[in-house]
Amino acid sequence: MKPNLRKLMPGLLFAFFLSLSGITGPSQSYASPQDNPPGQAVQGENRDLKVIPGGQTIGVKVKSAGVLVVGHHLIEVSQQSKLSPGEKSGLLPGDLMISIDGVKLDEVSKVARLVERAGKAREPLTIVFKRGGKEHTAKLTPAYDRNDKVWRLGLYIRDSAAGVGTLTFYAPEQGVYGALGHVITDMNTGTPIVVGSGHIVQSSVTSISKSQDGDPGEKRASFYKESQVLGNVESNTDFGIFGKMTRNPEHSLYQKPIPVAMSDEVKEGPAQILTVVDGQRVERFDVDIIHVAHQDTPATKGMVLRITDPRLIDKTGGIVQGMSGSPIVQNGRLIGAVTHVFVNDPKSGYGCFIEWMLRDSGVVGQEHILPYNLKAV
Repeated sequence: MKPNLRKLMPGLLFAFFLSLSGITGPSQSYASPQDNPPGQAVQGENRDLKVIPGGQTIGVKVKSAGVLVVGHHLIEVSQQSKLSPGEKSGLLPGDLMISIDGVKLDEVSKVARLVERAGKAREPLTIVFKRGGKEHTAKLTPAYDRNDKVWRLGLYIRDSAAGVGTLTFYAPEQGVYGALGHVITDMNTGTPIVVGSGHIVQSSVTSISKSQDGDPGEKRASFYKESQVLGNVESNTDFGIFGKMTRNPEHSLYQKPIPVAMSDEVKEGPAQILTVVDGQRVERFDVDIIHVAHQDTPATKGMVLRITDPRLIDKTGGIVQGMSGSPIVQNGRLIGAVTHVFVNDPKSGYGCFIEWMLRDSGVVGQEHILPYNLKAV
């Protein structure tokens, strides 16, 4: 379920919308466990862990650790000729540009200055980029756009995104949080966003577009008190975003931590999800866990749930975009988060086990791992 990315800026193209069933398959966490190697369930004192369930709608702002290539465009260099130096150099959508001529890229604005300097000097640029986790180098000579009278690379790029999602938990002892329940990916390229920096703020739901067969619907929300940062964003993994947080956010249904259930303790049967459908008020809604997967290693689709609460069905039609990360509570314990919706049956969807989110947050078993701004250059 990809969190609803609409902070509602024109051209916003990063996808943290509610994932649709069949789009995102099971995959491993980017964080490699230390204290608990793959195949070994979390045991011992970790079963006594307690965290505070969330449910609040949050605004998310992230900057990538570089500048992302999201497409090619042709530059008119003469009446008879158009070309894309970026495409010619071998750069592809999804590549993350790390540096140009040794200058680290941390914002889009740097690119234009470097391109102009190289263009006027008629010199090629040396671009270091990441693809598939490995670094590569490309040589690229800027072309002069005769219409706009600027030097360009023939690439569409961006470096940041903003949107809304749902807070899953806050761990007061460790001072960390987890949210969303799934990785943030770029909408155009499908590649995970490598987070350079970011933060989360309060958000308020303004309206709901109801889900129906073939259309998952969405929460529409706006950022609220943007100057009051709730926490930072340090990592973006298959199980959500994670970072530091110093206090339990407002509107929580819980003032004290509750126990968590590990993956082997989750059972089929009644449960509740915590989410916001109006303003900032977190509410409980009834669901049924209709299938529980056996998982010895991290995988995203741990359980299948079905919305049974008539209030939520009447308000939203089922699971909607922006509900991603909504905590799932069963028998007084936090068991997971809503992550996906079934496109043809929006009353049903997937959830991930809280165990895997706790691992990626650093609470369990490991240390913390650490088209908006779309511009033609």
